[in-house]
Amino acid sequence: MADLAFLWHMHQPDYRHPETGHFTLPWTLLHALKDYPDMASHLERHPAIRCTVNFVPVLLAQIEDYCDQLATRQWRDPLLRILAWPDPDHLAPADRSWLLDMAFRCHAPTMLEPFAPYRRLRDLLTFVRSQDGNGLDYLAGQYYADLATWYVLAWSGESLRRGPGPIAALMAKGGSFDLADREALINEIRTVLDGLTPRYRALAERGQIELCCTPAHHPLAPLLLDFGVAREAMPDCLLPAAPGYPGGRSRVEAHLQLARQSHQQRFGHLPAGLWPAEGALSQAFLHQIADAGFTWTASSRGVLEHSAGPDANTGIPWQAPEGIPGDLTLFFRNEHLSDLIGFEYARWHGRDAAAHFMAEVTTLHRQDADALIPVFLDGENAWEYYPYNGWYFFNDLYEALAGTPAITTVTLSEATDRHRPRRRRLPGLTAGSWVFGTLSTWIGSPDKNHAWELLCDVKQCVDRALDSASLDAGQRQHILALLAVCESSDWFWWLGDYNAPESVSAFDHLFRDNIRALYRLLGLPAPTSLDHPISRGGGTPESGGTMRRAT
Repeated sequence: MADLAFLWHMHQPDYRHPETGHFTLPWTLLHALKDYPDMASHLERHPAIRCTVNFVPVLLAQIEDYCDQLATRQWRDPLLRILAWPDPDHLAPADRSWLLDMAFRCHAPTMLEPFAPYRRLRDLLTFVRSQDGNGLDYLAGQYYADLATWYVLAWSGESLRRGPGPIAALMAKGGSFDLADREALINEIRTVLDGLTPRYRALAERGQIELCCTPAHHPLAPLLLDFGVAREAMPDCLLPAAPGYPGGRSRVEAHLQLARQSHQQRFGHLPAGLWPAEGALSQAFLHQIADAGFTWTASSRGVLEHSAGPDANTGIPWQAPEGIPGDLTLFFRNEHLSDLIGFEYARWHGRDAAAHFMAEVTTLHRQDADALIPVFLDGENAWEYYPYNGWYFFNDLYEALAGTPAITTVTLSEATDRHRPRRRRLPGLTAGSWVFGTLSTWIGSPDKNHAWELLCDVKQCVDRALDSASLDAGQRQHILALLAVCESSDWFWWLGDYNAPESVSAFDHLFRDNIRALYRLLGLPAPTSLDHPISRGGGTPESGGTMRRAT
């Protein structure tokens, strides 16, 4: 019997402005309406399916921020504020501009083109913009009310559209949404978001899923510990001018401790497993993972090949190299199967994709009757490219798996126990990630290296301030919280000429705002270099740049 181990990774970086607390981008809210409820619904409808679900603490904190906004109606997200605005004819010009800029950002073939009223809103805006510069003045408040409503409807999960709430009725109405309609939608958003953490906790408590975590703000831990590890898989990698990130070991330890505390608080128990940000591991990071009390961690085949050779097998678990404390188990994902789901099957009919996946795993079972088949991927960004948010694909896949006795779905803690006799010891670990098996997505280019240098500079200032006696406990906590945000891997992910200019600009700007705010907290002038963009982008990456293939 082969064991299939899914890991679905859920993450969004902190989109809140460091000084106002307002959300600069709506992606946490929109994924919380579309993907997190749908992924829970698939499991609730197929109780025989077991898997591991990873939630990054910074994502959960943002969902809780939205829950607070919905409870208090103190809006910190412009989309919610626009929806709740009683008189759209008197909507603030800044909110109108924000909505016109954001409200068609989606995968149009699956999220816009199927809906005639939403298409009409786009076509009307295109026409108005093609006229003279004052054309936007002719768009009445009703246009903005309908546009905000349709943006949320387009990002609503398929489980919500098929459920008892107001989503289906609003989509059928199509337009002329009044305040009562928008309030009904806001109430549905509140119900969905309030229920997310309890739903996943309930799935875990009944034993269907395992919940794991990532270091608190999703830092690229191997690079916090040592820039030089980037050269283990890329000997010619250009490194930042700074010799290393100051105090990286203590910062990684802080992110690990915060993640364990978050998990205990939100899910009622400590996590057994850690999915490292970007699947990025190094030998030094393994030490800290083991010291923190985790029993398993994971990465990707590229890292395994660089560490144990091209014939190393992802179909077994691996024991951490000699010298790593405890008894840490490592899993390395099957990149072919993971990328089929992440990138290829979106273009297939759901039933054909499910049948093809089943044929692939059946072949692996025939080759090794006791195989472990690790399939790890993003649990949120792939589905907008699927028709119906992947509803039919998951329904057919989970039904096929439930009806195939030779293939059993397992959590990664179950795989740790069941496959312990097959485990082999890694001879060593070559640092890398789930993208190309290297760290090139986060270091090595001039813009990424410059961002690291900006971060190193402010970290030195933080260290001097923390070593002084001039800060009270509240100030220290605020400084460390903002520093953790600055240490996220996401800033470095988005810098690069291969990414879309609008995405690069948004993340570049927010990264510099965070560092600038950190200088202000320290009572220091921010360097003028923060006034200039780090990167400009210019590419049209697959999946909008939110995901990358393993190879």
